[in-house]
Amino acid sequence: MEKIKKYIFVVGGVMSSVGKGVASASIGKILQSKGYRVANIKCDMYVNIDAGTIRPAEHGEVFVGEDGVEADQDLGNYERFTDKICARDNYITTGQVYQEVIRRERNLEYGGEDVEVVPDIPNEIIRRIKLCQKKNRSEITIIEFGGTVGEYQLVLFLEAARMMKAKDPDNVFTLMVSYLPTPELLGEQKSKPTQFAIRTLNSAGIIPDLILCRASNPLSDSIKQTISTVCSLSKDRIISAPDVYSIYDVPVNFEKENFSKVVLETIGLKAREKNMEDWEKFSRRIKNISKEITVAIVGKYFNFKSCRDTYISVIESINHASWHFNLKPNILWLDAEKYEKDKNRLKELDKVDGIIIPGGFGNRGAEGMILAAKYARENKIPYFGLCLGMQILTIEFARYILKTEDADSTELNPKTANPVICTMEDQKNKIKNREYGGTMRLGAYPAKLCKDSLSYKAYNRESISERHRHRYEFNNDYRDILEKNGLRIAGINPNRNLVEIVEIKNHPFMVGVQFHPEFKSRPLKPHPLFKDFIMAAKNKS
Repeated sequence: MEKIKKYIFVVGGVMSSVGKGVASASIGKILQSKGYRVANIKCDMYVNIDAGTIRPAEHGEVFVGEDGVEADQDLGNYERFTDKICARDNYITTGQVYQEVIRRERNLEYGGEDVEVVPDIPNEIIRRIKLCQKKNRSEITIIEFGGTVGEYQLVLFLEAARMMKAKDPDNVFTLMVSYLPTPELLGEQKSKPTQFAIRTLNSAGIIPDLILCRASNPLSDSIKQTISTVCSLSKDRIISAPDVYSIYDVPVNFEKENFSKVVLETIGLKAREKNMEDWEKFSRRIKNISKEITVAIVGKYFNFKSCRDTYISVIESINHASWHFNLKPNILWLDAEKYEKDKNRLKELDKVDGIIIPGGFGNRGAEGMILAAKYARENKIPYFGLCLGMQILTIEFARYILKTEDADSTELNPKTANPVICTMEDQKNKIKNREYGGTMRLGAYPAKLCKDSLSYKAYNRESISERHRHRYEFNNDYRDILEKNGLRIAGINPNRNLVEIVEIKNHPFMVGVQFHPEFKSRPLKPHPLFKDFIMAAKNKS
């Protein structure tokens, strides 16, 4: 039997940030539900090699894969929807492509031929796409292009899609996600921007096979007909994608328009015996939840890009765990810097059921976070520290329980006399030599849990594996004195004796983890630590 190898390119029209990532993840989920093996790829136009050197306020969350890839946040959506692990092969940037082409040229791997932008750059993009397909053994590979068709930096990626289509027209397809605005004064949807985007895509030599129309409301039949005429597609290939209650409604909403049937017919496949009953049931259930639980995220990346993009995996993990207990999460964004200026503001934490201090870099807002951790400990408010949040918990304990007033982290204060959090040994030369890109402790590492800990109770097993992204660690020189004074070391990396989890004893839930559990939470399988954190927060309320 001939192996199935289908490719669907997902491109944006009109404007970015209208849900291409969720659409691509939803397509993967739907095609999975019809019995096909899928893989998702994100192509970013940045010259950056990866997303690791881009600040969260600029580009949103950096998602970390099992193998340590620092990638665009859309890989998180892919994993949450399809429950398939993403790795380096699932993420392609302009920087990676040019770096590899130049490396090959320097090594005479082009056999002395001149190396040109076209076709050599598109060919490298194609090579990477096919490598991902091969490694994942995917029958359908979904490739999302960042940005929109009108952007100059997308030209070479579009050329790669065109070249693949020219060589293999029966197995390569394009889906455009476009936005239909509804001007308030007119009160009706306008398709002209989408028509223009289609024409722009045509100018790159690509005719879309499907159009996914994002809008605040469902498309009218007349709008579908107009778009159908412009792009020479039947109306059933113009899919309405209105705003929905949550991103997890998107696959269900697509199916109301017979999306899987249309897609499979378009790419020449038939459905196998599978369905999305569990997902549909989940989607219906979360709409009817009314009882709220209030969780504060005390952070600092609130000033530029939306908080949702910056902390998307944390938000979704809170959602998953809250919904598990039939609770509707109410997330408060609390700026840690404001606590440094006015300690009286800490009283606003009395109205929350739980506090999360997420990951981050640099000393801005750190003192405010320490004050928030102190308030949580003293007032028995459930606290969950993620990466930096674990280090904040440790510093707070050393300062206010051990009375070591100058306890700190070498990241926050390089001259501290009591570095309870210190620079990892293998990071010192990297920092000195400014080797920042892709050099942190990245990806999945094992940990062994203490059996009398809250963490062991949450996981219900002794050995775990979680994803990391950090340069600083718990200083083992302080381990004995911290433990003797009541800090529980709940998790240890067995290979390097690194502290992975700390807990405060005699507290409902005060746990700090050096890793990022938010990367492994799923809608139908909430992360165990987030579940127990929400359980503790629920009991407080």
